Amino acid sequence: MSTSTVLYDVPGPKARRRAHIVGVVIGLVVAAVVAWVIVSLALPRVGADGSTRPGYFDWSRWDVVNDRAFWRAIGNGYLGTLRMAGIAAVLAIVIGIGFSFLRTARTAIVRVPTTIVLEFFRGMPVLLMMLFILLVFSAGSFWAGVWALAVYNGALIGEILRSGVAALPRGQREAGLTVGLTPLATRFLIEFPQAARNMLPIIIAQLVVLLKDTALAYIIGYGELLRQVSNLSNYYGEQYKLSVFLIVLVIYLATNLLLSWIARVVARRTGPGAGRPRIPRRGKVFATQALPTTAIRTRE
Repeated sequence: MSTSTVLYDVPGPKARRRAHIVGVVIGLVVAAVVAWVIVSLALPRVGADGSTRPGYFDWSRWDVVNDRAFWRAIGNGYLGTLRMAGIAAVLAIVIGIGFSFLRTARTAIVRVPTTIVLEFFRGMPVLLMMLFILLVFSAGSFWAGVWALAVYNGALIGEILRSGVAALPRGQREAGLTVGLTPLATRFLIEFPQAARNMLPIIIAQLVVLLKDTALAYIIGYGELLRQVSNLSNYYGEQYKLSVFLIVLVIYLATNLLLSWIARVVARRTGPGAGRPRIPRRGKVFATQALPTTAIRTRE
């Protein structure tokens, strides 16, 4: 007799065989696509002037990495990206906290205008906001990017915190009011710390998006990483363009994967069950299998 879980039935032999075949086919297709891309990049290229150039894996396309000026420019662009992302992240968290308090106010005079402003900022593209701040306020490319990222992500973080407060049991607020705290003190001392802890992984994930959105500052002329890469590819020549962009791709991926790993660690340590002592496992059978219901007996 086949066993079943709560959500779905355990697949039988035919379903497992079918899933295995589909998995093998998909794996072969992916491997074929990757092999085709590698072979295509390794083939010689014909330039616009009709000359033949070596493939992208040839060392003549990568010898730029021996130039210290190249890495100095990459480092300056990376520091510019981190500087913009760091300041914008701090401002976004502060703006998000303010929006969350105003969004959950009991008076409609405060709550309704805040909701309209939040929806306006959430619906406006970040690049359009950067251009608006740059042209209207003449804030410069750096601060135009910082404030655009801070306001946009602050609106999102405010909604994240508001949903975290709304998800708390009503007894938390009632307990604070019972001991004599004001509604504002209850929100600040009891509800908000719990909501921030529960939503911290989502907030970190949003900050990862903020870091990637710093590349949009390339359009307004800020010297972040993507801008520096574009300048380097123009300076060193057409044959180094793909090599330079692949190097920057690795840098972006390493940074975002590091932040994503931090988000997962925070989720494990702040999520449900965090801080509970682990029960030592005596054996695999007792750790993975539950006792049958027929073994449970009650005493009268």
